[in-house]
Amino acid sequence: MSQEKVDRYKEQKKNRKKIMKREKLERALMKLLGGVVCAAVVVWIGYSAVHMTKTSSSDTTAETTGYVIDTSAIDSYLQSLQTN
Repeated sequence: MSQEKVDRYKEQKKNRKKIMKREKLERALMKLLGGVVCAAVVVWIGYSAVHMTKTSSSDTTAETTGYVIDTSAIDSYLQSLQTN
């Protein structure tokens, strides 16, 4: 090995803890940044979906189906379960 390589190795060995600490911090920051970016994308998609459904539901040209559902039988059954 040349003297230059030996000196470089000794320098790396001397600063190994410092280098490892810096690399660990960089990895943690990259994970944090990736999580923030992913969360921002999820929130943006959710906001867009909610915004699209609000604009489409407030549209006056939308037709309603006109279905009426009678849930009195289910309500009375649930009330009888709660009293027992």
